[in-house]
Amino acid sequence: MQTLICGSLAFDTIMVFQDQFKNHILPDQIHKLSVAFFVPEMRKEFGGTAGNIAYNLQLLEGEPLIMATVGEDFANYQAWMDENKLSKQHIKTIPNSFTAQAFITTDLDDNQITAFHPGAMMESHQNSVNDTKDVTLAIIAPDGRDGMFQHAQECFDANIPFMFDPGQGLPMFNGEELMHFINMATYLAVNDYEAQVLQEKTGLNLEQLAEKVEAMIVTLGAEGSHIYADGQRHEIPSVKAKEVVDPTGCGDAYRAGLLYGIARKWDWITCGRLAATMGSIKIASRGGQNHKPSREEIENIYSQALVKEVAIQTQPT
Repeated sequence: MQTLICGSLAFDTIMVFQDQFKNHILPDQIHKLSVAFFVPEMRKEFGGTAGNIAYNLQLLEGEPLIMATVGEDFANYQAWMDENKLSKQHIKTIPNSFTAQAFITTDLDDNQITAFHPGAMMESHQNSVNDTKDVTLAIIAPDGRDGMFQHAQECFDANIPFMFDPGQGLPMFNGEELMHFINMATYLAVNDYEAQVLQEKTGLNLEQLAEKVEAMIVTLGAEGSHIYADGQRHEIPSVKAKEVVDPTGCGDAYRAGLLYGIARKWDWITCGRLAATMGSIKIASRGGQNHKPSREEIENIYSQALVKEVAIQTQPT
């Protein structure tokens, strides 16, 4: 019951500027911007959509199979994957290239300035879904443009149901191209901002988009999520986090929960509750892959959240 995760593997270098950008960027001088920020705090995290989703699916004892392209600087990430028992079978190294990486500077107001180098990610089309075996479900997450088109088409041709998750890759595609993905996909997953962009680009509203797939999932951050399926909109509440530390990778954790439930043919409310649980666990730690709950701990958090939800629903009005 392997789930194919097509997406990026990336290094995230995160720096914290102990001030506010607005105090150092003059609006009337923006046309000749030249600033330097002193960032004494810096950390490097393992990330990328495929890496984060697969890591969370492995926590659930699922069977993630990553398909991605990386550079010659991937050794540390590879060691991390070995430590966490993540398969490298369909990870291809591109010679003379760097692994994709983001350089993120955050100020005290949580504003961010990010530079992203795609590197080997742009060669993702060098991998083929046709080279995999025993895949029963897939996700097409943000990756190289050509690779996303190719992997979606290959899944469709092979009758492998897949989730289309355009994420930060949305700007790469026009409305017609997005509809091409959606018409092949079995499931569609976006956050609330991406849902708005998708409607503007395709000219369809949420209900019309939902009719194109078996299920459309729209995440709403702390407000929970909506799952449009079977002609209904299922409202999934968020799960209260132990603490809110870092939202990086929460969407990927959520998607891992969805994929786990879909692979086991759970109903949509149960899938959504597990997805919300995974997002809640992730937000309590920094980076996309530093949380380490056991399977038993995940089950306990899920059960406790369910008990609270039922108690709220049964309270007299």
